[in-house]
Amino acid sequence: MGRKTAPIHWRAVFDTLSDRLQGALGDLRKQGRLDEEAISRAMREVRLALLEADVNFEVVKDFVARVRERALGADVLKSLTPGQQVVKIVQEELTSLMGTGDSRLAFASRPPTVILLAGLQGSGKTTAAAKLALLLRKEGRKPGLVAADLQRPAAIDQLEQLGRELQVPVFSEERADPVAAATGGLEGARSEGLDTVVLDTAGRLHVDEELMDELVAVRDATKPTNVLLVLDSMTGQDAVRVAEAFAERVAFDGVVLTKLDGDARGGAALSVKAVTGKPIKLVSVGERLDQLEYFHPDRMASRILGMGDVLSLIEKAEQAVEQDEAEEMERRMMSGEFTFDDFLRSYKMLRRMGPLQGVVKLIPGLGKQLEGLDDVDERQLARVEGIVLSMTPHERRLPHVIDGSRRKRIAAGSGATVEQVNQLLEARKQMAKMMKQMSKGKMPALPGAPQGQNGPTRSATKKKKSKRKKSRSRR
Repeated sequence: MGRKTAPIHWRAVFDTLSDRLQGALGDLRKQGRLDEEAISRAMREVRLALLEADVNFEVVKDFVARVRERALGADVLKSLTPGQQVVKIVQEELTSLMGTGDSRLAFASRPPTVILLAGLQGSGKTTAAAKLALLLRKEGRKPGLVAADLQRPAAIDQLEQLGRELQVPVFSEERADPVAAATGGLEGARSEGLDTVVLDTAGRLHVDEELMDELVAVRDATKPTNVLLVLDSMTGQDAVRVAEAFAERVAFDGVVLTKLDGDARGGAALSVKAVTGKPIKLVSVGERLDQLEYFHPDRMASRILGMGDVLSLIEKAEQAVEQDEAEEMERRMMSGEFTFDDFLRSYKMLRRMGPLQGVVKLIPGLGKQLEGLDDVDERQLARVEGIVLSMTPHERRLPHVIDGSRRKRIAAGSGATVEQVNQLLEARKQMAKMMKQMSKGKMPALPGAPQGQNGPTRSATKKKKSKRKKSRSRR
């Protein structure tokens, strides 16, 4: 059997570009004064980085020209932190490049809201329709799916299967006429009281007149509130050319980028808005049906430049953790009652937030410090979970009852060694002790740190007091 590779997180799409841009701007950050030569040198590196990321040539040329013009402005060159100012300019221009508008969808004042998905075959349109339905349901809406792709025989079956998995109603009438299928499905959704309908339309292997005529007919018959073009980000500049062709015939409102968890270079994401004038609304960030997100250009620009993304981190945490659950967990940890049941709950919360390396990259300043995090074997976390699950409920609740024979049984049941079980038990004990100290306002010493490094210890405080007493007596 071959070695199982770790899944590529979608933000890895921009990792190479991010490294190149941060390298190009790194020297500028450190310099107290900037001149035209230093800025020109940095701009050459920025240009190369964007071209290597498969960004449209004209887009790169305009982008670099705008950044250069602003960077050479008197306000920047005379400022106290010119390097930081240039980085800020690059961030603002990247945000503008990807679209400064609102990525949210429009909703009709009188339901149902109709969302029409268009795109070529193989772009991930049918899966994107199901993912969008799930996202809308999480927002409190009542969505339905309409199968209007009559070109691909398996499309209707695929949509029906996804609908059953999500428990979202699917309207699919076996008809030769896609307009009749779309309007019939829309009437069915309306009669069931659904407030949002996602239309999965036909695609082709390439852009042609027949495809465009069909899309225009379906659009005119259903009068959608949103027309979204689904593009495969793996196809790079081809995706941008497809977007241009659709823009000429079908007035779409925004773009859904799929397969951003693949080994793409990010060129489509950075080019499509500048070329078509249409913003990216949503991005598919993984294969799971819950991995569709709204696109935020400002947050993406910050991540590309290694500045983290606190807002996305907070949103992920809020989605993963219920408020009362978080408060109870905090209370127990601060009282030193951190049991293995608590561990399992916190582990599941973390897993719900997504891959560990993806979560950490959202924390400002940690990207470079934890550069090797992609190499972290998440199977080790799974092994720890296995050890905990091999304990009885009584043992998880009261870890101090786990003696030598119980440790052997737990190790055998989880496929771990007794030493690994001992390490986990000791780690839990240290964590509970540390939390108890913190709840009393004390800063616990870091393991291996010399005494006094994390604040004055009790013995150090006594020595200071005795020295003050001696000095007073001498007076």
